[in-house]
Amino acid sequence: MDARSHPIAATVEEDTTDALLLWVLVWSELAAFGILLVGFLIVGLLQPDAFAAARSHLDPLLAGINTLVLLTSGWQAALATRPSASLKQRRRALVNAALFGFAFVGIKLFEYSAEAGVAGDPQFGSFFELYFLVTGFHLLHVVFGAFVLIIVAWRPKPGNVELITTLWHVIDLVWIVMFPLVYLV
Repeated sequence: MDARSHPIAATVEEDTTDALLLWVLVWSELAAFGILLVGFLIVGLLQPDAFAAARSHLDPLLAGINTLVLLTSGWQAALATRPSASLKQRRRALVNAALFGFAFVGIKLFEYSAEAGVAGDPQFGSFFELYFLVTGFHLLHVVFGAFVLIIVAWRPKPGNVELITTLWHVIDLVWIVMFPLVYLV
């Protein structure tokens, strides 16, 4: 009888594989967003006047509200991971996290609608192309993550809850870094 046929050894091997997959996903997400944000900063250094003029058309207050919405979503996701949480509490927390994620999306789309009118102005250089690329890529992650939160809420196995909530926190972390770099610098 080898280690793979033993139930405890198989569980430990699966847990190790799951953890490895989780951290590969986390680091790949952080690397992708890091590259985008570094590119945004470099172009901002090359076009400081255009970036300053373009930033005056952003709404940092609305983005700040969206930051609070996303952090509230992350808090709900964290509640789902509590060992003492019942199945009902875990499901409710995951659904709430997803709903706050969708609220973030709605606010962001409203924000985009105001910015779209000035985005094509050549005086802003590459700002809006990069802005929509970076924030849009993040927005897609929020949409996808919110749908996965709903799916996991349906069958909240501990490994799935850990996976999506960790990735959800990475999405939060990226926004926390992105918000000051895009809206305030």
